[in-house]
Amino acid sequence: MSTQKELELEALLIQQLETLGYERFQLRNETMLLENLKRKIQQLNKIEKPFSDSEWKQIWHYLSNETTVFKKAELLRNRCPVKFDDGSVRHVHFISEDVQENSFQVSNQVVADHRDLNGRTSRFDVTLLINGFPLVQIEIKKSGVELKKAFEQTLEYAKTAYKSGEGLFGFIQFFVISNGVNCLYYANGTQSIEFAFPWTDEKNKKVNDLGKFTNSFLDPQHLTKMLMQYVVMHQSTQSLMILRPYQIYAVEKIIEHIKTSPDNAYIWHTTGSGKTLTSFKASQLLIKQPEIQRVIFVVDRKDLDGQTAEEFNKFRENSVDSTTNTANLVKQLRSLDNRLVVTTIQKLNNAISNDRYENEMAFLKDQKVIFIFDECHRSQFGETHQKIKKFFKNAQMFGFTGTPIFEKNGHIISGEKFTTEYLFPKLLYKYVIVDAINDGNVLPFNIDYLGRFVHKNPEAQEEKIESIDKRELFENERRIEKIVREVIATHASKTNQREFNAMFCVSSVPALIQYYDKFEKVQAELLEKAQQNNELYQPLNIATIFSYAQSSAQQASEADDDFIAEEEVDAPKQVDEFAEKKLTQYIANYNQTFNTNYSLGSGFYDYYQNISSRVKAYGTDKNKGKEIDILLVVNMFLTGFDSKRLNTLYVDKNLKHHGLIQAFSRTNRVYGQTKPFGNIVCFRNLKQATDDALIMFSDKEAKNVVVVSPYEQVIKLYESAVNNLLNITPTCQSVDDLYGESEKESFVYAFRDVMRLNNRLKMYSEYDQDATSFTKQDFENYSSKYKDLAFSYQMRPNLAEKTSVLDEVDFQLDLLFSDRVNVDYILKLLKLIINSKNQEQKDSRVKQLKDLLNNNISLYDKRDLIEKFINEQIPKMVTGETVQEAFAAFWDMEKHRAYDIFCNEEQLKKDEFNRVVDNFEFTERLPLIHEIKELPIKKPPLGRKRAIYYADLHTKTNGLLSRFDLKI
Repeated sequence: MSTQKELELEALLIQQLETLGYERFQLRNETMLLENLKRKIQQLNKIEKPFSDSEWKQIWHYLSNETTVFKKAELLRNRCPVKFDDGSVRHVHFISEDVQENSFQVSNQVVADHRDLNGRTSRFDVTLLINGFPLVQIEIKKSGVELKKAFEQTLEYAKTAYKSGEGLFGFIQFFVISNGVNCLYYANGTQSIEFAFPWTDEKNKKVNDLGKFTNSFLDPQHLTKMLMQYVVMHQSTQSLMILRPYQIYAVEKIIEHIKTSPDNAYIWHTTGSGKTLTSFKASQLLIKQPEIQRVIFVVDRKDLDGQTAEEFNKFRENSVDSTTNTANLVKQLRSLDNRLVVTTIQKLNNAISNDRYENEMAFLKDQKVIFIFDECHRSQFGETHQKIKKFFKNAQMFGFTGTPIFEKNGHIISGEKFTTEYLFPKLLYKYVIVDAINDGNVLPFNIDYLGRFVHKNPEAQEEKIESIDKRELFENERRIEKIVREVIATHASKTNQREFNAMFCVSSVPALIQYYDKFEKVQAELLEKAQQNNELYQPLNIATIFSYAQSSAQQASEADDDFIAEEEVDAPKQVDEFAEKKLTQYIANYNQTFNTNYSLGSGFYDYYQNISSRVKAYGTDKNKGKEIDILLVVNMFLTGFDSKRLNTLYVDKNLKHHGLIQAFSRTNRVYGQTKPFGNIVCFRNLKQATDDALIMFSDKEAKNVVVVSPYEQVIKLYESAVNNLLNITPTCQSVDDLYGESEKESFVYAFRDVMRLNNRLKMYSEYDQDATSFTKQDFENYSSKYKDLAFSYQMRPNLAEKTSVLDEVDFQLDLLFSDRVNVDYILKLLKLIINSKNQEQKDSRVKQLKDLLNNNISLYDKRDLIEKFINEQIPKMVTGETVQEAFAAFWDMEKHRAYDIFCNEEQLKKDEFNRVVDNFEFTERLPLIHEIKELPIKKPPLGRKRAIYYADLHTKTNGLLSRFDLKI
């Protein structure tokens, strides 16, 4: 139930909205909502008479024809043909880009009845209606309550409440959540709070206060713009996206600049901040301008062409065809249907330089063409860029970059230094890496500098890596083997037990070949040793790709200038035979590991694409068991490649300025609580180069924000958090003695702080938890109590109202649980237990399995069953019986026994229960509440007691089905 504080915030918000021009409209039921909608649509379309039943039936049939948020959003933005009673046909629209045509209303405490779905009703805090449609939902929590609880509440609304009745709340476009002092907004369908955004002003100062947020963000003029221009329809996922503030300001700056100036200009948006979405939205709005004939989006490398076109097509289906040759590009440019084209600068150069296309291209010379350059760096400099500028006489060019080229790191061509501002004279808007990290849009870096050359003579001065430029030292076999063994030993901790994957960049093709071969050799040795000792070792899957062109294979790539050299992904004309031979061998290994069939020559680009998609899909169901743990590269993938599941970059090459930030930024895409930062492990001393690059590309004092705190600071915070925890609960058993919910709440917050810091520390190479005052065993003991407390609250029936303070707490269980396991892995561990050489080895392996069970969210409710199998069934296994057979027979027996007991205790119809089980196993979806209503032999009494009964039965049924579900 809402507290008085929440109601006060709600009342103040509504009062403020009324001053902004919203009409207060108190909705009592769905009938009122429908009648209001009918009136407002009539008003918007300037129809004098009320809709007749026949006319409204046509409109309502159109509006109710789709059920998903995405499809309803499309309906909202389209027009509905209506045949009126007088025989005329008009196309009725539902929202206008002109704020003066729209009507704005606010309602509060609207109740949705969805008891037929889950036995509950929902009460929405504040709803904004535009032309009668509920389009914005505002969820308010009292000050001090974490916004994640409000976020989770809106997820629940979307699952059930919005599907109740006629489904009008399915038209909600985005949410606002606030506790008075913080505000976030996000699109309907957003599944993670990481993609809920604060609103900011143009200087990126957050507008957190609810009153100020309301004036700025919920003003009807701005709200109309957000709904009509900055909600993006993501076609490939059939979902809604909404732009962040800095993306909106960048788009508006471009549009404003075109109206006021013919000059070229650029946008500085740090790497990883959603440049493609920004440029797409800018392109989409620009092609609406009648004076603009074409918008041409230009990428600087072929391997980005396909990726960028794919991203554009995700936002708007078939908006872009990725051009495969110059003739196809010319055809697209000539087509009146293709006002938006994505291409590479090389193909564009061919189109305007080749005589065979001169006549076909001539008509474009004087057209108003807008060019958007994906990245203002290397390939835009020089003759090609100038040719494009000369050919398109009425063109205007805009560049996006995360790492501008300044005077200090400018590129010299024919004796002249080129910078970003040389080509794009005006900086329109900037959003630098410090801004992005502060906003939580990208992650900071945790940088380790490992390995320095030391003279054998202990009296000699130590030589640091940056002072050594001799290739033979860097490519020394013993050094490379030492690094390989270090990577293998620490990879699990760096990647949170392989929840994430990594990239390893080296200085040259010869160095890469040495690394790949050494990984193979060392891992083969470790695997053989593990098999001899009857131990489990899972080798890392190493993949690689590099150019086997003669020019690339025979030279080091050591960032002599500011850039990471480009490597072609087409078959080269002049090949290095040794590099070709080795890459052929590595691709054969890849084919064997991943059951593919790639080759060099014409298949090389397909191999490149498969590696790209496989790295991105790391850890997903689509990719389980077929994953790349480490991708070895020289230059490929170090710029322009995005993967949320990549969290570590190993570096054994010199990088600086632009190239350093680009490479490091492969690791810093946001991905939940278990990825607090991007790991950079440098086997060369790049500290000064890193500091220089951060200063150059942040335009602020960046180091303290961009690079995470050193280990010494974090461990002090950890020890302090542990002391606080022990003051509240001196032992893990003290948790059972906590009295009342306020004491339990104090424990939850204290242990959660310990969890968060432990999660950060695990990725520091210095961290040894057993060397702290709170050992691994201590952590596990407290974790068990914490999990039990969390589950005791989460597994309660979902009744209409919750009153516990712990209902408002985010337990952040993802910091305790891992999902990197499957049944096959469990069976391998069980087999090792059976084959243990002695009791000590067996006990060790049993403990390993128990730790796994305690730390895996999908196994937590199954741990007692698996332990029972170890203790009772393994000793009874008959000769010749496999672990798989024994475990399957045991699981089946336990499952049916539990089902029988449940049906008897709850007095359920067994045939109906079996039907629910069969449907769950077929659909892989837990039943909804209405699907279990036929289970009871005797119907419960009417009224609230019936709702409580079904909610309780629903929770118990789903808990039991989940317990025996082995699809993990």
